[in-house]
Amino acid sequence: MSDIFDTRFEGKEVQIDDNKVVIGDDMNLMAKDPSLHNIIIGAGWDVNAFDADVLDLDLSLFFVDKHGQTQADEDFVFYNNPVILDGAVKHHGDSRTGAGDGDDETVTIDLHAVSYEVMQIYLVISVYKGFEKEQNLGQVRNAYLRVMNADTNYELVRYNMDKDLEGRPETGVIAATLTREGPKWHFRPMAEMLEGGLAEIATRTGIIIGAQ
Repeated sequence: MSDIFDTRFEGKEVQIDDNKVVIGDDMNLMAKDPSLHNIIIGAGWDVNAFDADVLDLDLSLFFVDKHGQTQADEDFVFYNNPVILDGAVKHHGDSRTGAGDGDDETVTIDLHAVSYEVMQIYLVISVYKGFEKEQNLGQVRNAYLRVMNADTNYELVRYNMDKDLEGRPETGVIAATLTREGPKWHFRPMAEMLEGGLAEIATRTGIIIGAQ
């Protein structure tokens, strides 16, 4: 990154993408927007539309306690369980092609309605029936994950995942976490690969689902 104090930039306006993060970064969302209440988790990607069987990605969220465990099925939201916590968390539908610009899948969260027992939210991207179809994350292009203020549509943070997914043979990834620290929520990109896909993280957190 360019040094903004470099004399070559004297008298020139320097643009800094202060909402973009990489693995190892820690973004305090409340520091970015103290009024934050409702958020949108948005994920987008491109795939090869000319493939005989177009790769289908899914965005899922796991709400876990300090031990990394869910307490009930209500703590897992995905396309087949789209509304949890009495409507405080909503998955807005499954994109099966990744076609078009912008977010392919989104989840909205009322942060004030999330139980204080929930210490982390895992943001997971997985390939639907990846093993069966011999598809993997390495086939995905232009993948990103972002968080917005749902009340203002202001983008708080964006994680571009291309480099971290390039050539990966796995079918699932914990792309990032939202971690609670008192009243604050922190976004942390991590790209923890899941060889067992969605079923692996579901089993690890106490949810039983069919193999993906």
